[in-house]
Amino acid sequence: MNKFLVITLLFIEAVTAQTKMTSAEAQVLRTMVKEKAAVTKTILSDFTQYKHLDFLSNDIESNGKLAFQAPDKVLWQYSAPFSYSILFKNEKLYINDNGNKSDLNVGSNKLFKQLNQLITASINGDMFISDEFEIDYFKTDDSSIVHFTPKDTQFSEFIKTFHISFSKTGEVTRVKMIEPSNDYTLIIFHNRIENKAIPDAVFSQ
Repeated sequence: MNKFLVITLLFIEAVTAQTKMTSAEAQVLRTMVKEKAAVTKTILSDFTQYKHLDFLSNDIESNGKLAFQAPDKVLWQYSAPFSYSILFKNEKLYINDNGNKSDLNVGSNKLFKQLNQLITASINGDMFISDEFEIDYFKTDDSSIVHFTPKDTQFSEFIKTFHISFSKTGEVTRVKMIEPSNDYTLIIFHNRIENKAIPDAVFSQ
């Protein structure tokens, strides 16, 4: 994706009017996302990630693939500009940095546990029942956007808010993680494939 298109995408995001949903509209969204998740056992998707740092003139762009298998296996496989993978599985976080492997017990780390729960919940439709976030619902002409603001002070030191965008049919189309400094990471999903069998080896580490 060229720089002009990146700038255009971010400009559109900034100027697209967001209006707050009514409680009835928010309930319709919650129901649609939950029903969509109930029939989605696996997801394969390409993604493009933009890391915005205020002191850099250009965002850092990365590309890769996401693999999800219900109920809680999530693999982020980066392919460019470097080879890197992050696997959430069985309450553990596995990292493979170009062949250098490490793991972390997510259950013993509150920050990573909350992050993993939100990522998994955003795919399986359970994110709306969390007591750990203030949740606000917005809409644009072509999507729904839900803001999740952490209540936990430790978590909020790292993440100010999450913005998760949904298509008209309830699929997650983008995730934006905003830091307290207002730097952010924006992930845009494309080429989504649902319910295709994924070999167990994909989630091995």
